[in-house]
Amino acid sequence: MRGFPFSARAVALAATFLAGSAYAATPEDADKGAGAPAQAAPAAGQDDGEIIVTTTAQKRFENIQNVPLAVQVVTPADLEAQGVRHFQDLGKVSPSLVIRPSENPVNANVSLRGIGTFAYAIGVESSVAVTVDGVPLAFQARAFSDLPDVAMIEVLRGPQSTLYGKAASAGLIKIMTTQPTKDFHVKANVLATDDREYSGNFSVTGPINDTLGYVVSASYSNWDGNVLNVFDNKRVNGRETLNTRAKLKWKATPDATFTLSGNYVDGKTDFGRPFIRMTPGVTLLNRPGLTTDVVLPGINIDPDNQKIANNDRAGTKFAGGGGILRSDINIGKMQVLGLTSYDKFHMNDYIDQDDTVAPGAVGRNIQDGRFQSRLFTQEIRLLSPGEDAFRYALGVYFADAAFERRFYRGPATSVRSWSATSGSRQIAAFGQIDWEFVKHLTATVGGRAQNERVEYTFNDKLLATNYGGHASDNATTYRLGLNWQATRDILAFGSYATGYKGQTYDISSGFDQNRADGGPIRPETSKDWEFGLRTQFFDRHLTFNVTYFNTEYTDLQAQTIEPLADGTSNFRLTNVGKMKTQGLEFEAAARVMRDLTINGGLTYLDATYTSWPAAPCYTQQTLAQGCIPQGKLKYQVLTGTRAVQAPEWKGSMSFDYTPALTEKLNGVVVGSWQYQTSVYYAARDPETFQPAFSIFNLSVGVREHSRRWEATLFVNNLFDKQYFPALVNSGGNFGPAGTTIATQSVLPRDFRRYAGLRFGVNY
Repeated sequence: MRGFPFSARAVALAATFLAGSAYAATPEDADKGAGAPAQAAPAAGQDDGEIIVTTTAQKRFENIQNVPLAVQVVTPADLEAQGVRHFQDLGKVSPSLVIRPSENPVNANVSLRGIGTFAYAIGVESSVAVTVDGVPLAFQARAFSDLPDVAMIEVLRGPQSTLYGKAASAGLIKIMTTQPTKDFHVKANVLATDDREYSGNFSVTGPINDTLGYVVSASYSNWDGNVLNVFDNKRVNGRETLNTRAKLKWKATPDATFTLSGNYVDGKTDFGRPFIRMTPGVTLLNRPGLTTDVVLPGINIDPDNQKIANNDRAGTKFAGGGGILRSDINIGKMQVLGLTSYDKFHMNDYIDQDDTVAPGAVGRNIQDGRFQSRLFTQEIRLLSPGEDAFRYALGVYFADAAFERRFYRGPATSVRSWSATSGSRQIAAFGQIDWEFVKHLTATVGGRAQNERVEYTFNDKLLATNYGGHASDNATTYRLGLNWQATRDILAFGSYATGYKGQTYDISSGFDQNRADGGPIRPETSKDWEFGLRTQFFDRHLTFNVTYFNTEYTDLQAQTIEPLADGTSNFRLTNVGKMKTQGLEFEAAARVMRDLTINGGLTYLDATYTSWPAAPCYTQQTLAQGCIPQGKLKYQVLTGTRAVQAPEWKGSMSFDYTPALTEKLNGVVVGSWQYQTSVYYAARDPETFQPAFSIFNLSVGVREHSRRWEATLFVNNLFDKQYFPALVNSGGNFGPAGTTIATQSVLPRDFRRYAGLRFGVNY
């Protein structure tokens, strides 16, 4: 382990940042209800300043300060303070989380503690799982939407495979939505900004009779984007989304409750990647006459560029829906919980592949495709009472997932036309036992055993070839832990856990006989050590938590160059070697006075490839820069290199000040700060380097004393700081080959300062 570089600047940062939520609305039973009602009153004890945060990280409702896991709870207030209204912006409120957007959410990447899946194939799982109301999403792109009906989000860091399965080898994002309440409530919000964003949402919840309760919610958002396409003078990089959700909760008997929920989403995005750097005098595909003034007319290429020239559409159209039946049955002191779910989703994706308005077929090169996913799951859990000295959570899980992909690229360059399917069937048994064998000293033992079968078909329409295959695998993961409740407000813990991400096939462009003969990519496994301290002081007015983690990944799944026996090579998803990620996570919250809370978080991360002997060279990379020629093959050695998308320091902080103005009105002043050190989006590639940056947000307003209504004026990116959440090296599309710089950016929602008005009611 390299020594931590605790300079004076670093120590100052660590002292400045505070993490976690200052307080969270406590649900009646967060596990039974799968989330706090949006209209819940402040948690018990908040009136005297206590900070109380709840979590369901261990599949039962608990005070987060008593949970020996690295988990962060994010409330709607936290999202609002940081200007987060979309899934891809969650990294603003979670320091260990980085989400890199892309022209297609399938190609986006979600990573925790520097670990994510950088792959383009269908059926390849993310290393970070996402669940909604306790049910996993089969298709990561399904998560890339608005966050309109959130009651609470939990971010579980580090391997969570034992309780949450094979797609959680690096962590888990748990999204919980509004639940039925015993009393009638209406909540609604509208928002408008000075850069053409408009949105509104509402939820209505309450009782139908003594045994039936309901929730009906919907939201609509529209933003036309912050990039101008000079070809048709239309704005792009925006989105339009409609979300709806309904729940019916039936208390059939005092010991049996059933909750049926359904959801539907429909939306579209449009996309544009402005060129921010370009070598003077280059031509598209090194073809005479296709200079930048011809193919990118009217565009000033510089880091502030917000214009593109696309003569074909780029974006997505998507729709999908599903349902969940949740059963809660009490048998004596035990609870039997059942979760049955079905989800279906499709997305059409298209892109102007050449990103220009070049004349002829070259300038009309497109990508066009369609994704479809289907997922059925069944989970049954047996839970003991949470207050007993001997506690357990036992369960079985079944999942059947299917994916389809149709893809076309052409007609001029890199022509491809294919269709494919990918499927998986999984059955697992899991359990965790917590035993307080000595007063205040608790041991944890957990394990999971699973069997999975994966299969695929691939039809290359250009070569008229067909492939198919299947494979099965058995796997086990486990977790061991020990925690000591030193006092009512101090918990120390240590744990060792293993993680597992399942085998898969690389079903993408370029699939051929060599890939078919290679069989499935081996599973990715991990071993994780964690030590942490959870503390509260001054009658729970101050919370301070710290976690040290050290995780090693073996058979890391990533895109790389693979030499083949016939002398050729494949650029494919495969097992590339090993990676180690270690660091410190600081979390705290302070109720400074009745009307002032401060919270935030800070992560120090050291993520390194410990073995990656043959990675692709980046465009423009020379021998002197580490690009090694070997026949027709070129590669670089990444062993010892810092992982991509893994900033050394990342944090956020916010404050909420609500002084009384009159007997019925309170003022509202909310400020937030996000900070991130430099990062590479592709290993060692200087064209994908993002320097360190800070973003500040501020909102002021007025609120009715009992929170029945609130009106605020907000400014996001207060100091107009430009940064890029993703950069793309497109030098290979221009010439002369090997030396040309052509860099494109993905602009964030807050690339420029913007202001808006928000008005909400809560009855």
